[in-house]
Amino acid sequence: MKCCRALLLVPVALVCAVFFTGCGRGNDKAAAEDASSAGGPSEACLLLGFEPDSLRMKHGKVGRNEFFSSLLMKLGMSASDAYGLSSACDTVFDVRTFRAGNAYQAYYRPGTDSLDYLVYWQDKVNGYVFGCTPPFSAKKVAKPVGTVSRYADVTISSSLWNDMLADGVSPLLILSLSDIYAWTVDFFGLQKGDRFRVFYDEKVCDGDVIAVDTVRYAVFTHRDEDFPAVMFDQKDGGNIYWNEKGESMRKAFLKAPLHYSRISSGFSYARRHPVTRRVQPHTGVDYAAPTGTPVMSIGDGVVISRKNEGAGGNVVRIRHNSVYTTAYLHLSRYASGLKAGQRVRQGDVIGYVGSTGRSTGPHLDFRVWKNGTPINPLKMESPPAVPLKEENMGQFIAVYEKYRHMADSLSVQ
Repeated sequence: MKCCRALLLVPVALVCAVFFTGCGRGNDKAAAEDASSAGGPSEACLLLGFEPDSLRMKHGKVGRNEFFSSLLMKLGMSASDAYGLSSACDTVFDVRTFRAGNAYQAYYRPGTDSLDYLVYWQDKVNGYVFGCTPPFSAKKVAKPVGTVSRYADVTISSSLWNDMLADGVSPLLILSLSDIYAWTVDFFGLQKGDRFRVFYDEKVCDGDVIAVDTVRYAVFTHRDEDFPAVMFDQKDGGNIYWNEKGESMRKAFLKAPLHYSRISSGFSYARRHPVTRRVQPHTGVDYAAPTGTPVMSIGDGVVISRKNEGAGGNVVRIRHNSVYTTAYLHLSRYASGLKAGQRVRQGDVIGYVGSTGRSTGPHLDFRVWKNGTPINPLKMESPPAVPLKEENMGQFIAVYEKYRHMADSLSVQ
């Protein structure tokens, strides 16, 4: 049976930012004042600097191979005016950041084809307002962003991704959990009946979730055993997630070199090779994933080789210490600038999933050696990092107990 509850707890904050920079024609303030004298400016007027309801609006998305100037002309500006606007506002807006697929709204004076304003959105929050009649103007704006606290309770019936999405939980939360539990939970081995309970904050704009701001407390339950993760910042620039004992959730190695995929072939000394059909050792784990999926180093170390190795295709090998070495096979390409002798940090992208070498399809063949002997990556044990400072333990326990009691009380409702 599946259970998924996502509850809105409390709105934490609402932030509205409007940035004014560079060229301006000075009439936006007057328009807002006129609206105010007529009963107060609307939220849109406060954001954009003009009253959009008084104008005729067309909306669309930037087309493929469309330039800023060509869009302006398509919307009715003359070539000279389009050039004049682009030139006058180049200190505010870099036309090289103009991207296909981004949304825009064009505003016209009623009864005319005279373009008065263009609003261009770089993403769901940030955009630019252009005054399209002389003197030309441009300003950067940002929509109001709210922060809300939520609680989610998910019991897996098919997959964590599918179960969360089916019940309206943002997939961004899944990515946050995979980062926090990367050293504790093998997300490729989740089972039916496993459960996540999470207190977290979301950034919301126009009703859309744009980011998971903070996971404050999570509990992963596997085979009736709980694995809590508590956010507690020691303000030392280091780890901020800990288990219930005050031990860091960050360990020496990641559990997997990919964020999310599936295991297509395990560690074996007698596997029938899918290409040669011969029975031979496969001293690694294959992760099936789309071509181009980022591959990460599971720990700090030094790149000892980055080259094509024939049947293994494009391979990166990393020495982590005097005991452990890892290899990442069949990469489509290497990370930009990666070279032998380079130091890498845990989580650094070192390449991308591919199907180079002797391979039947895109996947990562991941291998680990301990003291020169191949070992099963899925059974590799990794010691905890430095624990919580003793002087912070009392405050940490108070935070842990607070969220533990909250999670338990919501679980029985």
